[in-house]
Amino acid sequence: MRVLLVSGVIGQLLRLFSVAFIAPIVLALWDREFGHAGYFAIGMVTTLVAGLLLGATYQRVALLRRSEALGEVAGTWLVVGHFAATPYLFFGLSPVDAVFESISGFTTTGATILREISVERYGRAFFLWRAITQWFGGLGVIALFVLILPRLGIAGRQLFFAEASDAASEPISPQVRQTARRLWILYSVLTVLLALALVACGLTPYDAIVHAFSTLAAGGFSPHSESFGGYNNPTAEWIVTVFMLLAGTSFTLQWKGFTGRPGAFFRDGEFVFYFGAMLLATLALAFVVAGGMPTEETLRQGAFQAASLISSTGFASVDYNLWSDEAKAVLVAVMLVGGCAGSAAGGAKVIRLILVLKFLWSEITQVLHPRAVLPIRYGRRIIPPEILRTVFTLWVFYLTGYLIVGLLLVLLGADYITGFSASLACLGNIGPGFAQVGPMAHYADLPALSKWILTLAMWVGRLEIVAVLALLHPHVWKNLQVKRTESKLRYA
Repeated sequence: MRVLLVSGVIGQLLRLFSVAFIAPIVLALWDREFGHAGYFAIGMVTTLVAGLLLGATYQRVALLRRSEALGEVAGTWLVVGHFAATPYLFFGLSPVDAVFESISGFTTTGATILREISVERYGRAFFLWRAITQWFGGLGVIALFVLILPRLGIAGRQLFFAEASDAASEPISPQVRQTARRLWILYSVLTVLLALALVACGLTPYDAIVHAFSTLAAGGFSPHSESFGGYNNPTAEWIVTVFMLLAGTSFTLQWKGFTGRPGAFFRDGEFVFYFGAMLLATLALAFVVAGGMPTEETLRQGAFQAASLISSTGFASVDYNLWSDEAKAVLVAVMLVGGCAGSAAGGAKVIRLILVLKFLWSEITQVLHPRAVLPIRYGRRIIPPEILRTVFTLWVFYLTGYLIVGLLLVLLGADYITGFSASLACLGNIGPGFAQVGPMAHYADLPALSKWILTLAMWVGRLEIVAVLALLHPHVWKNLQVKRTESKLRYA
């Protein structure tokens, strides 16, 4: 792996990201909070200078090695997340808390370290910045930079697919920049539509914009201490439920469905499974919470919580920490199902769960019919064994990760419900868990080491584990190159 090449690309992207600080600076100046504007200005300058220094080693290349593409994607998420934490330090957060909050934003996890979520204390620019970090992370920072940084050349294609889910649907365009452009147009249009709908429902433009950013990103950060339930707006809850469902749906599929092929949604097996799981969870929660025949209120609460957790958004309309164990069991089940590949959702993705279940069913059938040839199909395609192996491996890594992180948190002092639900919530990029880290609570009381472990889990989970593990392989470290290389280049 050519280290200077990797750091150079990260520097280029970091320099571009510094522009994002302008929005909170402008809002802080508008609110006459000049000190807060200064905090974000320092963050912008620091990020820009670091980007210029790292970018000095930038080289245009026609082809990246696989390890270099993975290193640039993983490094970008980590480095950008750390520099985005700069303003939080001036608001009184400790370094570990600032990095936790920032990485939680960029990975669209939505787990918060704030003991008090208050606009009066932190100012509107602070919560706008949290939402902006989630919005950038929702569709992927690399997907955006491939679109606006043509100097990445042909290597941009490798970065785009290194960041995207391996199980994503077929691309909507053969040109990567055109694909990224269409996805960002859709993502932006849906964000604007949701903001307008929330304003029409009675939310202020500020609250509508912040929640629109967090919803389409499947993030879950809210400027209200009681999350979305604090607005007591049933119509807005139904609207956000629909958009959370969309946030967990493949954006490629949405482009097809919204541009002339509406039947594409229910011809897609992954979406049918995802929608069916959410619908089943909604009914189960409505009946359990109501203790009998559900009402409009319990159906709304069930649908909101089911859509929030299956899409890994993490909003809450009620404190489900107070629900019965039966209801919590349903919520854990939808957290494990997760969203669709190619969406803003975290976790292992529905398509992989489908293939794992098909594989297990095939193995059971093989016991009864040892000589039978039982190919595993998805749609009309036969899934090759190497893909099945990769999918099964990823699921094992996720389950092992949940166990290891949960055990570490418990050993560091958390009760077992807090520890294992925090593990699931952070590694799956969901946000709130149960008990001490419930939807109306926070992660602030965990020990510093637990916070660092969960910060690492959020980053690893967003990169789908295997990418990070691949970078730790001895082959990568044996072939490090720190000197500048010369080559003849081609450009896209």
